[in-house]
Amino acid sequence: MITPAQFFKSLSDDTRLRCITLLQKEGKLCVCELTTALDLSQPKISRHLAQLRQCGLLLDSREGQWVYYQISPKLPDWAFPILENALMAADKSGQLKNDLERLQNMQCRPEAAACC
Repeated sequence: MITPAQFFKSLSDDTRLRCITLLQKEGKLCVCELTTALDLSQPKISRHLAQLRQCGLLLDSREGQWVYYQISPKLPDWAFPILENALMAADKSGQLKNDLERLQNMQCRPEAAACC
């Protein structure tokens, strides 16, 4: 089980926090979607996702050729209100709006079976 220190340390990085808020908003996303939304390199995104998965914040699942990430439903009860508040705060920032806009404009989303 994740400790409060691990939880907050994981979210203290801007890239990891942006990943978490996008996943909170969208439910589940693959690496290519997060790469596009955050406008960052695939290795950087993958490294941060691995850290979030290792501490128990995220779950991953393979669907065909894609690996999807989602927030773990097994987080402690105290963690979910914090994630909701983080999403509300991020919703008020231009950064989340820009990330979501890039995601929505992505030409080759996995559901279209042609992920880049």
